[in-house]
Amino acid sequence: MKAKIMDAMQKFSKAMFVPVLILPIAGLLIAIGNVFTNPRLIEQFSFLDNPITMGFGSILSASLLPILTNLGIIFCVGIALGLANKKKAEAAFTALLGYLVFLYAMNKFLELRGMLVEPDALQGSGQAMVLGIQVLDMGVFLGIILGLVVALIHNRFIDTKFNNAFQVYGGARFVFIVLIPILVLSAIALSFIWPVVQQGIDGLGGIIKETGNFGVFLYGSLERLLIPTGLHHLIYTPFLYTSLGGVAEVGGQVFEGARNIYFAEIADPAVRVLSGSVIWDARGISKMFGLIGACLAMYQTAKPENKNKVKAILIPAVVTSFVAGVTEPIEFSFMFVAPILFVIHSALSGLSMVALNIFGSRAIGPNGFIDFLLYNLPLGIEKTRWPVYIVVGIAFFFIYYFTFRLLITKLNLKTVGREDGGQETKLYSKQDYKEKKGTLPAGASATVANTGLSAMIVEGLGGEANIKTIDNCYTRLRLKLQNPELVDEALLKDQTSAKGVIKNGENVHVVYGLTVPQVREDLEKFLGRNPEGDE
Repeated sequence: MKAKIMDAMQKFSKAMFVPVLILPIAGLLIAIGNVFTNPRLIEQFSFLDNPITMGFGSILSASLLPILTNLGIIFCVGIALGLANKKKAEAAFTALLGYLVFLYAMNKFLELRGMLVEPDALQGSGQAMVLGIQVLDMGVFLGIILGLVVALIHNRFIDTKFNNAFQVYGGARFVFIVLIPILVLSAIALSFIWPVVQQGIDGLGGIIKETGNFGVFLYGSLERLLIPTGLHHLIYTPFLYTSLGGVAEVGGQVFEGARNIYFAEIADPAVRVLSGSVIWDARGISKMFGLIGACLAMYQTAKPENKNKVKAILIPAVVTSFVAGVTEPIEFSFMFVAPILFVIHSALSGLSMVALNIFGSRAIGPNGFIDFLLYNLPLGIEKTRWPVYIVVGIAFFFIYYFTFRLLITKLNLKTVGREDGGQETKLYSKQDYKEKKGTLPAGASATVANTGLSAMIVEGLGGEANIKTIDNCYTRLRLKLQNPELVDEALLKDQTSAKGVIKNGENVHVVYGLTVPQVREDLEKFLGRNPEGDE
């Protein structure tokens, strides 16, 4: 039962990643639009004071802002797409249709029951206009619920076939037929259930606000602690896109969730300082500063004969973490060999966010330095107080450094470069492995190289017959295996440059970093499998 629950949660977490990965792009483009319309920048750079660039910036911001007010449909389609086992395109299209059916069903039921408030009294009533239809204000939760419902029905009935004249009603059409009564009944039921649920959510939001910095600490720590399970997306997503992360009126519109609020505030020149809810998206401070200090500590405590190897391993990981905010290559270098360091890292990550909150930072820092620059510099110091973020980050660089160095030396932790005699300092690069084994002649093509890597991955996973499903998230190859005991972790780490291997029942995650989409594509081609899982 526990394995099934974890499997379901990991699938849901992966599906949430579909819309979550896309939405920050809208935010970055809104920030770019702000560059062309920011009055302070226009004063300093006179060439920006022209109708062409200012008009372009206004159009860019205005065209992307509606994405933030229609997150329900985005999550509905994205989750259905992510959870569909096959025929994902049909699942996404069905989700779109189902979303519209639900909206109109709820609207009509509320009208028949006399439950609709006057359109000019919507604010604070618990109702809202969604795609021009007045319904209960369920926000992004509506999309999540409907996405799950559509995916479940799709996976259950997509293979349904009929004979003779009824064969046209099979497959995706039958899925939609089954969905219609379910969606209508759900709309009726949620008309009574959701107000109670909303009270509970509001109560939880009140508790989070009352706990103040302790709540921020728990949030920051848990978001890191859940990295090994792949469920950390389930921690930050509700705060970024629902009322748990705050509710604010910006430019006459009400926005819920930290990221939605600050995206709207970026586009509104009347906002002088970003709201305090931005703290929920300051998770990048440990990525940009803290883990860099940890890497310096691991390098300096490595055995002298291993320091050059350690430097070659850690420098790319440091650059990736600082620039792009991808931390797993660093975290997996000590997560399993010295778990206490990972616990300390999680606690320090939470404390660094508390420090930002105490000192009044309003800087946006979800990932790495590129995001930090694009978001904060154009907005200016007054609106973001970004120097506070930098100062706190530098302080935590030293806190991480001295804490890691002390623990590594006092507890004799076997971090990278401190392995016992006979153990080799990791990690091999893909090219190192091929040269060592002599599997590639000079001038061999990239196709052959990728095939060789895929063959090694298959061997490390226990053979082709052992691999049931293949998927990936931002940095991990996510697999479901017949027998996880057949996994050769040493081979995957030493000979395919895997940063870490996590087993949880039949679910196995192999961490490759930002190259994982290409690794998955090459692996599927090698095995002759359709990425979509369609028939």
